[in-house]
Amino acid sequence: MALGLGVALVTALGTALITGTVLRRTLVVVTVRGGSMEPTYRDGERVLVRRGGRCAVGQVVVVRQEDGGLPSPAPNRAVAATGAGTGTGTAEEWMIKRVAAVAGDRPPPGALPEPYATAGGSVPPGALVLLGDNTHNSYDSREAGYFPTTHVLGTVLRPRPRPPYD
Repeated sequence: MALGLGVALVTALGTALITGTVLRRTLVVVTVRGGSMEPTYRDGERVLVRRGGRCAVGQVVVVRQEDGGLPSPAPNRAVAATGAGTGTGTAEEWMIKRVAAVAGDRPPPGALPEPYATAGGSVPPGALVLLGDNTHNSYDSREAGYFPTTHVLGTVLRPRPRPPYD
């Protein structure tokens, strides 16, 4: 009887360890910084992000700012995101934005700067059009153009509940 209980305990602990490891590699908590996604997400709000996966129009994603491709956003112009396990060193490396168009879609009017806007056509393979919900306070595709899909950390699943002391 004691041997059976020991095996069951070891099995349960092993399963819990494996599940925890898988969840840690799949999910990450990210803190929103700035106001570009207001009123949907406020500065300081935490969101649960699922790593990887396909992006769809309307989803909110966390995207790595391109190295050298995108200029550093001005203060309070972008929403930056940091979180345990994101592989980030600073808050400016990550942004949270809504997907406005994916590869093959026609970008919404006004969603891209020149020369992208006059080129017409559809979003190229491997690219996204990303916009902040707060159009007057967002660094997004209107200034930066397309964002590469390879820079997407993941999609926002839901906001995390705010602590009672907020």
